[in-house]
Amino acid sequence: MYTLTQEVSCTYEIKKSKFITHVIPYADFETRLAELKKQHPKARHYVTATRSLNEFDQIQESFSDDGEPKNTAGKPMLAVLQGGELIEVGAVCIRYFGGIKLGTGGLVRAYGDSLNEALLAANLQRYEKIYSMNFVCEYNEVRLVDYELKKLKIEQVEKRFEQKVHYKVEAPKELLDLLASSVDCVSKIPHR
Repeated sequence: MYTLTQEVSCTYEIKKSKFITHVIPYADFETRLAELKKQHPKARHYVTATRSLNEFDQIQESFSDDGEPKNTAGKPMLAVLQGGELIEVGAVCIRYFGGIKLGTGGLVRAYGDSLNEALLAANLQRYEKIYSMNFVCEYNEVRLVDYELKKLKIEQVEKRFEQKVHYKVEAPKELLDLLASSVDCVSKIPHR
């Protein structure tokens, strides 16, 4: 599976209709959809498709035709996301009607092609589920912990100095396992 590193967009025109497609990381999807509706108040349709994982690592999918004939807009966009094995992404296609009807086949092609064009500009990367881990260590272990975090390229989300040093880090499970095997204060902590 693959995911998106940052939002991409493209504009696709067919028979005077304009299709403006945005592909968005899923965490930002709802906010961006609301912003795009405000930016394009005269658009006729705001078609969407999403693929994400729930807390049980099950794929959740949704789509909306937003007034287009049933299954001619959101469903073809969802099929593009599925075909590209994309996860944790959402797509919005804003349509300005150009006065010429495209027919059901034309709509299916237009929405699918518009999303495919946007994905050509996307910086996709392999999807790895990120886990969060908290642990505490002594002050004399900080240099070793920081060295291992840097070596493994683990993102240090938080480090607090109290009586002991409290860490919160995020990384794929394999990297957290490597960290636990190389630093004693980490080895007893399960990750979520």
